[in-house]
Formats: sequence, C-alpha cells, structure tokens
Amino acid sequence: MEFALRLGSYSDARRVPNVVLGMVIFVACEVMFFGGLISAHTIARASTLGSMGVWPPPGQPRLPVGRTAINTAALLASGVCMWLASRALAKAPKKAQHYLEAALALGVAFVALQGVEWVRLIRQGLTLTSSTHGSFFYLIVGTHALHAVVALIALGWVYFRFRAGTLRTDVFNAMQVFWYFVVLLWPVIYLRVYL
Repeated sequence: MEFALRLGSYSDARRVPNVVLGMVIFVACEVMFFGGLISAHTIARASTLGSMGVWPPPGQPRLPVGRTAINTAALLASGVCMWLASRALAKAPKKAQHYLEAALALGVAFVALQGVEWVRLIRQGLTLTSSTHGSFFYLIVGTHALHAVVALIALGWVYFRFRAGTLRTDVFNAMQVFWYFVVLLWPVIYLRVYL
C-alpha cells in the first residue's frame, strides 16, 4: 500500500486553493449562524432568569455537565489528532494514517455519546416542545451534531482517499478547516448551553 499526496506546483504555494477558500467562507457563514443561535439562547435565558430566577425552567432536567465534559475532551483530542496528522502527512504517512484514524474514532465517539445523552434527556422529559430550554438545547446542539456527522463523513472520505494515494493536499486542508470549526465551536456551545 503506497501513501502519497498530490502536491501542487510551487507557483500554487503562494495562493489559497479555491477549495480551501470556499471552506473558509462557508465556515465564516456558519460562525455567524451559530452566533445568532447562541445569542438568541442567551437572550431567552436572561429573560427567564429575570422573570423566574432559575434556569433551566422548573420541571426540566439539568444537563449532564460532567458526562458532556468527557465528550468535549474526546472531540478536542480529535482536533489534536487532526493537527498531528497534518504535521505528519508529508514526512511520515503511516503516522498520519494512525492520527487520521484516531481523529475519526474520537469524532464518532463524541457523536455516539451525544446520542446517548439525548436519549437520556428525552426520557427525563426534555424535548423540543417541553420548554424554551429544550427547544434551544436541541436546536443548537442538534445543529452542531449535524455538522459533526457531515464532518465525519468528509473525514472518512479524506481518510480513504489518503489510503488510496489519491488525496490532494488542498482537499485535506479544506477538510481540516471544517473539522477544526466543528471541534472549536463545541467548547463555546458547551460553555453557553450547558453551564
């Protein structure tokens, strides 16, 4: 099995490849989208705290802060593995493969653990229609989960292209931008929604 990357010419090294630029623009739009969601959540939470003095509203379960901290650590470790893979890509392809596998496995673990958390919360009565708290929780966390699943599919595709020796560096770099977005957005969501 041969590991190879198709590298661009030297003249291409000074410009941002179109696929990376496109991903950066997409991520910038998504940052604004999530900024709007988190701002709306903050306003709703402040309004509830002002009138009732408690968040989450009475009768709604508390979010599992401790378990989600473990999920957060797994996702952050996945981002570190992605960074290590990018550093090893040209010099140590076998190492890069292992880092990509670890990033993928940790990302899948994050999504799976979030799914388990959702099932528990639904059983405890937190649903989209149970309260503003539930609505914002599932909207924000669910939208992030959708992004994480799409990013995992893209990461899996990049991994198999890498193993086949047909991965272009610009495609890898674009995927990296998207994965870092998913990874770095989560601690913000965790701090704003869970705490």
